[in-house]
Amino acid sequence: MNTLPISSNLQQVSFDYVNSDDPAEIDNGIRDTIKGVRLSVLALGLGLSKIKSGCLFADLGFTNMTKYIEALSTDNKIDKSSIWNWLKIGEAFIKYKNDLETIGFSDSDCPTKLPYLERALAVREKGDVFDNIKTMSLREFIDFSKGEPDKTHPDMPYVIIKGNIVYINGTRAIILNRNLGRRTSAYFFRVIEVACEALEKGGLIVPIFVKTKKDARRFEWAAERLKAKMRMN
Repeated sequence: MNTLPISSNLQQVSFDYVNSDDPAEIDNGIRDTIKGVRLSVLALGLGLSKIKSGCLFADLGFTNMTKYIEALSTDNKIDKSSIWNWLKIGEAFIKYKNDLETIGFSDSDCPTKLPYLERALAVREKGDVFDNIKTMSLREFIDFSKGEPDKTHPDMPYVIIKGNIVYINGTRAIILNRNLGRRTSAYFFRVIEVACEALEKGGLIVPIFVKTKKDARRFEWAAERLKAKMRMN
């Protein structure tokens, strides 16, 4: 039996009907999922995709996929657009299965982002796309997939920090190892934040080493006075 490629990361979902070759079993699985027996949008999408790709709708008595979806819509009192969107989710997952498995994409990562995956890949760097589909919300990923320029000063780089990744003008610039520990990570992110602030404002960084927090506070106070004096000259 030919099985549909499925990520091992999706263990919480029952995929028995997705890998079936029996159109009736797949159809029943889809209908059960819609009713909430198996709560998985991704499972729905994969089942619908198999019905379409194998033309299994014909074995169920339908002339095309549209007629099958219309029947699902009528029988389950659900909008047809939702079913078409589930189909897109399944097709996108199958098409980019290897990349999605590599990043550990699962049903808990909001599969409703999948229909926007191909559009994002057309306008963004592949690595950034597959990082963001895991970390961004649905709305953020939709905006990201549009490839619109960031609303900032055209001469200044746009900097954003998401999780352990720093992006400059939409491109990954720094990835901080998650195993550094909370204190060390916080220290380096503070350094990165200061650097990013200077970068955005077109300023310069002057590194100063002090031994204690008390010395740091004294230096900061003196530096603020000196900067204020320099602005007046």
